[in-house]
Amino acid sequence: MDERPAEATDRAGARTRVLLIAVFTIATCGLIYELLSGTIASYLLGDSVTQFSTVIGVYLFSMGVGSYLSRYFERDLIARFIEIEILVGLVGGLSSPVLFFAFSELGAFRVVLYTWVTATGVLVGLEIPFLIRILKDEFPLHDLVSKVLSLDYLGALAASLLFPLWLVPQVGLMRSSFVFGGLNVVVAVWTCHVFRKQHRRPRLTAQAYAALGVLVLGAVYSDNLVDWSERRLYDDPVVLTRSSPYQRIVLTQGQGGVRLFLDGNLQFSSLDEYRYHEALVHPGLASVADPRRVLVLGGGDGMAVREILKDDRVQAITLVDLDPLMTEIFRDHEVFAALNDHALRSPRVEVVNADAFVWLESDASHYDFIVVDFPDPRTYSLGKLYTTTFYRRLRERLAPGGVAALQSTSPLVSRLAFWCIVETIRAAGLQARPYHAPVPTFGEWGYVLASHASLTVPDALPPGLRYLTPAISRALFDFPADMAALPVEVNHLNNQILVRYHAAGWERYVAGGS
Repeated sequence: MDERPAEATDRAGARTRVLLIAVFTIATCGLIYELLSGTIASYLLGDSVTQFSTVIGVYLFSMGVGSYLSRYFERDLIARFIEIEILVGLVGGLSSPVLFFAFSELGAFRVVLYTWVTATGVLVGLEIPFLIRILKDEFPLHDLVSKVLSLDYLGALAASLLFPLWLVPQVGLMRSSFVFGGLNVVVAVWTCHVFRKQHRRPRLTAQAYAALGVLVLGAVYSDNLVDWSERRLYDDPVVLTRSSPYQRIVLTQGQGGVRLFLDGNLQFSSLDEYRYHEALVHPGLASVADPRRVLVLGGGDGMAVREILKDDRVQAITLVDLDPLMTEIFRDHEVFAALNDHALRSPRVEVVNADAFVWLESDASHYDFIVVDFPDPRTYSLGKLYTTTFYRRLRERLAPGGVAALQSTSPLVSRLAFWCIVETIRAAGLQARPYHAPVPTFGEWGYVLASHASLTVPDALPPGLRYLTPAISRALFDFPADMAALPVEVNHLNNQILVRYHAAGWERYVAGGS
């Protein structure tokens, strides 16, 4: 006679465990969708601080709206919860393909981005209030709230660890959105079966399975979707794509030669990169009397190292680049290693994968010649590499009589940013000699030579250069009126004025050319 109540108690306990597991799962999925949207916006629009701040703000506000709207659902809570899980799974799971498609095909990417973030946030905001109301008869209120919120925060922790350490580098953004959308729908399917007597809607179960099928198909064919979306983003055929915890690396090959893109931003074209790298390296290297020890910061493609190796006086080169995937591609992949003449395989070269900002502080060596070849200061994380703090660390590593050569964006397109870099180097206690060179892919490009004392650049150049001659090298230091110095602020770590200068200059240039 006691078997039926015991059986009923077991079923109720199983249903409760299902719902508590659902809390952890939907919390993990919800934060993954937020991180996916912020990361994609950063990849496609740049300025990661702005993109993540606005995406997080809109997402959290939308969750609040969803939580408020949950009060208007009073009947059939289990069925409503299942419907919400199906919708969250589909909207969140399709976020990556929708956003990539919107960027390549539509002129209103930001509208789609924030509309999608809002829709996802509202749906995610509905989930926890529904679960609390469904579980309210199973636990005392204080116990229920503590259990649900604990699992919610634990799921958020799991997502924040999974996303950078495994999902981005190993699974990829496209497949991750499908996988976690599928997890949301699995919660819906599971709930359909466990609570089938409560909702009594076979059609709802069929809808959940159909949604799961769509997301599984998306996960299976996500590589094809990535290939399609990236073909739409780039003019030439994509020959290699990789994602690391630091950036999205894309290489294309076609009429534009081999081109490297980091987070969608062009870094070089093999048709004319020699102009950029010869101008970056040789005027400064020629200015050093005895450049035995050389340091290269950034430049994981090995092109700057290739140019330095042309000088037989150089005995040892240390290359410090943040991303091991970058140096691996340009060292081990035969097609791309050929572009730098297999420079990263040279016995004179040591590759260190580290954050140059931190590494400079810990390194105690001195170098006769230093090349700084970072991407432009589009974001605050890159902007820190152009601050007085960084340049003071650089000064400490520069040997007496040594010279540093720094890429410094375009003095024509982003004139304020260029002269801000020059003045920041001077504010850090170094002499600065700015110069520029025409690189057809990019237009006029700027550089700065930095040293402890005033600098005279000799005419001596190694044989076999394709662009530089003594006469051209001398002319690089003359600036026409439209690139002449302007009054600017110094770029400090706590203000990052350079990032704003750079953005304003390039935005005007893009707007003027559209």
